[in-house]
Amino acid sequence: MASASSAAALSGRGARNLLQFLRLVGQLKRVPRTGWVYRNVQKPESVSDHMYRMAVMALVTKDEHLNKDRCVRLALVHDMAECIVGDIAPADNIPKEEKHRREEEAMKQLTQLLPEDLRKELYELWEEYETQSSAEARYVKQLDQCEMILQASEYEDLENKPGRLQDFYDSTTGKFSHPEIVQLVSELEEERNANIAAAASKPSS
Repeated sequence: MASASSAAALSGRGARNLLQFLRLVGQLKRVPRTGWVYRNVQKPESVSDHMYRMAVMALVTKDEHLNKDRCVRLALVHDMAECIVGDIAPADNIPKEEKHRREEEAMKQLTQLLPEDLRKELYELWEEYETQSSAEARYVKQLDQCEMILQASEYEDLENKPGRLQDFYDSTTGKFSHPEIVQLVSELEEERNANIAAAASKPSS
């Protein structure tokens, strides 16, 4: 049986590790989304901004066939490794295998700071998303793409430059299949296309 002093020491060490984990995850507030940086978007969102809205999107799904709680957890964990490796974008020309290797190492480093049950849970959630091994993971992957183009349309509105970020839309062609997301994307594109058409019809000054 552990003595009271050793139990207190273990507790202290656990708290220090948890604090270190939270500081690392807190870095996500200061990691800008690389795609926006490369396109010279002013004040680009952080990775945690992106994951937060994804989690909210998962929370408000009406799909009774999905485990909503698991979807929220997947959304909160899927980009967590980026607090260590940064947001690696396609334009960085890093092979997918190398990106996965770096993120896998980062997740192992991160989760080592947690008690065993939490370590296992977070790592397995990340792995589930990476391998797209469940209906929830596949749904959250579509949320990831949907949130990105929603953000792109918001940047176009803020800059008053309709259509400027078209390549982000092009990259999601054919990626959506979940009925709720398809409907949401359809509504978004209808609004965006109307804005582009309205801008094109304005006489140039």
